[in-house]
This record gives sequence, C-alpha cells and structure tokens, in this order.
Amino acid sequence: MPDTPPPLFVVLNPGSGENEARETRDRIAAVLAASGRPHEIIEVPAPDIASACRTAARRARETGGALVAVGGDGTLNSAAQAALTEGCTLGVIAQGTFNLFAREHGLPLEAEDATRCLLAAQPVPVAVGLVNQRVFLVNASIGLYPRVLSDREAFKQKLGRHRWVALLSGIVSLLGWRRRLVLEIEQDGQLRNLRTPTLFVGNNREQLERVGIGPEVMGTAGRGTLAALAPRPQGRWAKWRLLLRGVTGRLGDSEELDSFAFRSLTVKTGTRRSLEVATDGEVVRMQPPLRFSVSPKPLMLLKPVDGGGGAA
Repeated sequence: MPDTPPPLFVVLNPGSGENEARETRDRIAAVLAASGRPHEIIEVPAPDIASACRTAARRARETGGALVAVGGDGTLNSAAQAALTEGCTLGVIAQGTFNLFAREHGLPLEAEDATRCLLAAQPVPVAVGLVNQRVFLVNASIGLYPRVLSDREAFKQKLGRHRWVALLSGIVSLLGWRRRLVLEIEQDGQLRNLRTPTLFVGNNREQLERVGIGPEVMGTAGRGTLAALAPRPQGRWAKWRLLLRGVTGRLGDSEELDSFAFRSLTVKTGTRRSLEVATDGEVVRMQPPLRFSVSPKPLMLLKPVDGGGGAA
C-alpha cells in the first residue's frame, strides 16, 4: 500500500461568522477532502490564534505534517513563530490586504489555488527576521510606524477595512508625529548614533521594491540580510516629500532617508522604558536594547516545486 501523506493542520480565524470567511473555509475543506489528504481544520478567534498555532505546530512536528496558516499578516506571523520554535513545516494560504509574504514566495493568492498548491509543494528553507527572538516575515519597526498601525486600526473601526483608509490614517499619523528617537546602534560590530522619527527594518524584497529601495540596500533582503530605513528628523514639507517618494516608488533616492543593509543590529535608546515594536502589523511592547537579526535557523516553507528563493 502507498504511504499515507503527512497531515495538514489548518489554523484559521472564522472572522466571527462572516460569510466571506466561511466561504473561504469551505473552499479549503472541499479541496482537501477531494484530494484525500489527511487534515484537520482548526477554527479559533483572533485572540487564540497564537496558542492554536503552537498546539498545531507541535502536532505537525510529532506526525511529520505541516502547520497551515490561513489569514493575514498577524496570523502568518503567529504561525511562523510556532513553526520555527517547534521545527515543523509551514504552509500559507494568504488572506490579507497586501499579502506581501505570499507574493514574495510565488504563492497563489486565491484560497482554492493556494490549497491545491500545498498538496504538491515541497519544504524550502526561507530566511526570517528576529527582533529580541520574536519572528517577523515582512518587517519590524519602532517609533512612528507602530503608531501608524495603531491609528490605522482606529480608522478602520470607524471607516471600514479599505486601502484608502489605511493610506489616510498613515498620512494623519505622519503629519501629527513629533517624537524623535535618539538611538545608539551597533551595526554588524560598528557603533554610531542615529536620530530618527522611526526605524523600519525590512525582510521582504517585494515591499522594498515597491517603495523604491535600491539594490545596494535591498541586496539579499529576505535571503540572508535585512534592510534598515531611518528618515532624518524633518519638518512638515520634508514629510510630504518623503511620503510622495514612497508612494511613487522613489524612496531610495531621498537624501532625507538613511538606509543600510545588515545581518545584526543592536539598538539602545538611553531609557529603560519598554518600547512599542511592530512586527508584521502586530504591535507589542519590548524592553530595550532591541536586537534585530536574521534567524540562524530558517523557516521551512511549503512552496511550489518550481519556486525559488531560500535562506542564504
């Protein structure tokens, strides 16, 4: 008799019973049932996603199966953290707004196509970022950007989840932000000081290319290095210029932006107070110093057999 294929443990947030989320779940279940692949679909509300991912990852490791995350950035981040910790394979069915991680790795964006892709996919090592041992797939940041994310959620509660709402809230946050960070950073062993309203660390070439970051900084982001972006302290008109360059994909040309590639970066703030840190859209508080680095252990991601990109 042929060997039984390894099981898939599919974790998703049903979205409080919303029709679209229910239809997505049903489409995924139909594809898996038709294939005969052993699987279990685990539906949990957003606050329980991290715990459910940890349990599913442990079961995947014990059975030689895979944890499959269905959702946006927050769900994928929780699943990646669990998969990396447990040492199991991760599958992704992206259902977010921008789906930058899925796009970066050539994964289908429709639920049925992504599920069929998983059935024939192979595990490939993928480099991920860490900030104080917390995983990030796309980006991590301190300063302005975590505030942008918090403000965006408030705007979405009032105006709905649309891209124009995210853009509007970002503009309001940018123009209203006055705080400057005074940082002492150690970049790959070199010490220097940095003054900036925000420090943004990227691990996703798709995102960095969209805003116009050049190859000298983007380099092997997502494949062994990380890219740091730090706007210089600036007035209102300089903020507008920087925003316009980002929207038009010319951010890398700006003289008002410090940017550099690295493998490890330690950030001290001169205070013992905890900081808001955004990781893949989720805001948490961390105690400085902060250490951004490429994970020494790659994430094993299920990808199409003809897909490229792995850990450096």
